[in-house]
Amino acid sequence: MEGATAVASGVRELLPVLRDRAQETEDRRTISAETIKSLAATGFFRLLQPARFGGHQADPVTFFGCVRDLAAACGSTGWVASVIGVHNWQMALFPDRAQQDVWGDDPGTLMSSSYAPTGRIEAVDGGYRVSGRWSFSSGSDHASWVLLGGIVPGAGDTPADFRTFLLPAADYTIEDVWHTIGLRGTGSNDIVVAGAFVPAHRSLSFADTARCVCPGQELNTAPLYRIPYGSIFPYTITTPIIGMATGAYDAHVTYMRERVRAAYAGVRAAEDPYSQVRVARAAADVDAAWLALTADMTELMALAAAGAKLPMRLRLRVRRDQVRGTELAITAVDRLFENSGGRAIYTSHPMQRYWRDAHAGRVHAINDPERALSMYGRGEFGLSVADAMI
Repeated sequence: MEGATAVASGVRELLPVLRDRAQETEDRRTISAETIKSLAATGFFRLLQPARFGGHQADPVTFFGCVRDLAAACGSTGWVASVIGVHNWQMALFPDRAQQDVWGDDPGTLMSSSYAPTGRIEAVDGGYRVSGRWSFSSGSDHASWVLLGGIVPGAGDTPADFRTFLLPAADYTIEDVWHTIGLRGTGSNDIVVAGAFVPAHRSLSFADTARCVCPGQELNTAPLYRIPYGSIFPYTITTPIIGMATGAYDAHVTYMRERVRAAYAGVRAAEDPYSQVRVARAAADVDAAWLALTADMTELMALAAAGAKLPMRLRLRVRRDQVRGTELAITAVDRLFENSGGRAIYTSHPMQRYWRDAHAGRVHAINDPERALSMYGRGEFGLSVADAMI
């Protein structure tokens, strides 16, 4: 853990620069190569990478803590760091041959992703033929491989199989379509594939990740790689939003300490009891979201380290807390934005960017609260639950 602690310290040292660079990142519509290089230099991208490839295979709470700090400084940077950073965890679940393909020559290789199964997959001799368009591939400009979701059609009594396919940059093109109102700096462009062959070893079934039994676990035996994809990946999306809420809170409190409300006879905003209550509510929501995340991840890791089975009730609770964490963070950002007054709508004010970025992150499919909460309710009532994201 000493290495992971040093990474967290290095990330914190970067925050002032990333905060100053936030507007430039938004205007550029992608993270700069300099930012990616600086993050890599801290060792951040190696936090969830297996030790045999020079990674730290750190506790997820350490990883998510860094993500929260990054997103508090710059929402787009935190988002890209989170989704690219978690790919090293998923790569550890692939067959060793795929891991060697990606990391054998360069353990610092980065991957982007797009998991919605929008393309066409055909099973062929030795692997799969992959074609189509995938959207929202955050940080794709800085990746030399991509992870794409796709469904292999069933045949006869064989059910369809939802899988992840790993492709090198030579097999796809990136189409610049990223013109959005929030998370503008993430460069979440489209991936276009025209009939690329993907060998079987570069594919991983979501059914295996849901069962926590994957080929990569034969060599990557750390407890980190025995927790569900449906637990760690959803928090990869929620954590940056909690970070954005944290950044919004810090910016709001700093601003309100000096703000004078002209409409109320020059009263200092900090003296307004209603503002004080709103700040307290926002702080409580952000804290609740983060405390649930850390408690869930700590319990998952403790069970994995003990070699114990991960109970379905816990896995459902993780998803419940994840969507609620997003809701709490969004509620906090909204309350802070409303309490900031008219100046918050100026593009020079950081509150408007936190507000836009958080709401852009909220519409990610994994943040659909009714679906996750319904699964939790089914489990509590003793009904069966089948979903790739638990």
